Amino acid sequence: MHLALQPLIALIAGILILIRPRLLNYVVAIYLIIIGLLGLFPNLRV
Repeated sequence: MHLALQPLIALIAGILILIRPRLLNYVVAIYLIIIGLLGLFPNLRV
């Protein structure tokens, strides 16, 4: 069964942000870094 990864990451990030709002900066930064790397290096996608 193929599980969509992006909605799962969004759900986990949303829960973590609700628990610890200061985590928002780190979640956004990590998300942007991952999206940027995938854009620069499309071969990294699994």
